[in-house]
Amino acid sequence: MMFDLTGKTALVTGAGGGIGGAVARVLHRQGAAVVLVDMKAEGIEALKAELKTRAYSLVCNVTDAAAVEALPKQAEEMAGSSVDILINNAGITRDNLLMRMKDEEWDLVLAVNLTAGFKLARAHLRGMLKKRWGRIVSISSVVGATGNPGQCNYSATKAGITAMSKSLGQEVASRGITVNCVAPGFVKTPMTDVLSDEVKKALLSRIPLGRLSTPDDIANAVLFLSSEEAGYITGQTIHVNGGMAMIS
Repeated sequence: MMFDLTGKTALVTGAGGGIGGAVARVLHRQGAAVVLVDMKAEGIEALKAELKTRAYSLVCNVTDAAAVEALPKQAEEMAGSSVDILINNAGITRDNLLMRMKDEEWDLVLAVNLTAGFKLARAHLRGMLKKRWGRIVSISSVVGATGNPGQCNYSATKAGITAMSKSLGQEVASRGITVNCVAPGFVKTPMTDVLSDEVKKALLSRIPLGRLSTPDDIANAVLFLSSEEAGYITGQTIHVNGGMAMIS
């Protein structure tokens, strides 16, 4: 089986959401034990029940430094093995024009989308270094490369996680650890479902493949980067956006 993750343990933040849930499902399907992390118990408990085996749930606010520090030990106690694959997926938006953006809107988005990714990587690297094998995959965004009006905070975090991944990838490559990003474009979610037909048409006109992505489209790219087969790829960003921004 290609992309066989049997015997690996993956930790997915934001696992109660659409992309996080899809990522957890595909990693689990390929044999990994999955530790589902989210701020709210409801989504991850439902997903844990759906997956039945090799699935564990942990409620954690990723902006809580002490809680993040405790995650590796908690995950290892639950899954019986330290984390091999870290998926930094937790993310929020607090959109506003920069002139009107409050300090709290800037600070919170940076704390969740960027600083938490740094702290999660730092916390889990020790176990990966011991094993001389690891995968860190962070969910970036097309707007980290293109920018987007009203999203100076969000765009900055997504560009930041990409640059951090390049630097970290160089630091840990000699130990068999790869660090990469997946950058979605527009993803089909309940938020986009409620858009008017006119807005949807305008949106789709920007996407050569003619449709929004599904969470599974993003999850499949994450699976590839998490696998043994992607072992010679590090410091890279895979753009999964249907061609709306063809970034080299």
